[in-house]
Amino acid sequence: MFTLEIDGKAIAVINGDEATARDLFTCDGFKEDIRTMTIDGQPIWNGTSDLIVRKANEDEIEEFEDALASDDGEGDFEPDAQHEAEGDGSDDEDEADIVFLVDIDDEDEDQTLDA
Repeated sequence: MFTLEIDGKAIAVINGDEATARDLFTCDGFKEDIRTMTIDGQPIWNGTSDLIVRKANEDEIEEFEDALASDDGEGDFEPDAQHEAEGDGSDDEDEADIVFLVDIDDEDEDQTLDA
């Protein structure tokens, strides 16, 4: 597993090999996502800071595994904490899962849903 780090802060973990992690974390689509996603109103990535891909540490791996286990079960999983790396969410062997290690702001926080 590998972690994306920005400005010294662990942002996300992926359960792929290093090449997969680098490809995904540095692709234009993912970079655009992390420029538009926010934490406490601030973009996750400013568009200029280095995107560091490194081996995940034990705590990050545990958080990743806990998030996936909660998603599979009926636990208190936060939907904004995980992002499917590719595809339509099917259980393809080639897919990699990404778990965000930061609390991403909810885009619909101030909106109400019509029933």
